[in-house]
Amino acid sequence: MVNPHITAARTANAAGLAKESVQAGRFKLTAYSRLDATGGPLTVFIEGDGRAWLSKYRLSEDPTPLHPVGLELAAADHSVNVVYLARPCQYKGRDTDDACKDPAYWSDRRFSEEVIVSMDEAISVFSERIKASGVRLVGYSGGAAVAVLVAARRNDVSFLVTVAGNLDPEYVNKHHGVDPLKTSLNPMDFASKISAIPQVHFSGSEDRVIPPSVAGRFVKAVNSPYAKHQEVAGISHHGGWKERWPDLSDRLVRVLHLEGG
Repeated sequence: MVNPHITAARTANAAGLAKESVQAGRFKLTAYSRLDATGGPLTVFIEGDGRAWLSKYRLSEDPTPLHPVGLELAAADHSVNVVYLARPCQYKGRDTDDACKDPAYWSDRRFSEEVIVSMDEAISVFSERIKASGVRLVGYSGGAAVAVLVAARRNDVSFLVTVAGNLDPEYVNKHHGVDPLKTSLNPMDFASKISAIPQVHFSGSEDRVIPPSVAGRFVKAVNSPYAKHQEVAGISHHGGWKERWPDLSDRLVRVLHLEGG
């Protein structure tokens, strides 16, 4: 079986990303970073839900991703300051983080207030460390929900990018016929609060986990000329994003520049 810790270490090391643990709020988060320019912008990649479920109805005991797409995007990015943030309890055993004794933090409470507070505080740790000129948020899958919820409470986010983003968990869960997240926040409820932030939401045309309609609905709710939805042909939920990221990052820079970013 694939060892996700070795996979992550190899991906990060090849890109010059150094590992550390960050105590933020209730959680001790795993991070990988490459910080080369004090005073420059900080680009933060937020991982997806990982291996939160073994099947539609069977919860995993460890949400560490076997295929860390968020980390792959961070490794493929050429920004001067890059941080990858794993989600609470990923890459952490239950014996190393007391909060992770509760599996609700990768199921029903995965977008809860305490989770968003923790992620927000961790971003501030890195931003303050390099005196960043601004924060750029990139969220993959469930990490996109986190990115939106974090952006809604910060005043230093210069742009927001989501990739195959779960931007409306209520709609997505209904689409798949599973129970709603009763103790989590829903990014859709915060769409209007990020209307002034330049943003691009990428979705894959072949994504059956988070269909493109999710990003379309979210952009409509944001209701801003700064919000764009871009569907990428031939890409599924997990496959192809790493290979396309150099092109997509160039594209989003052009779009964001044209739209005031």
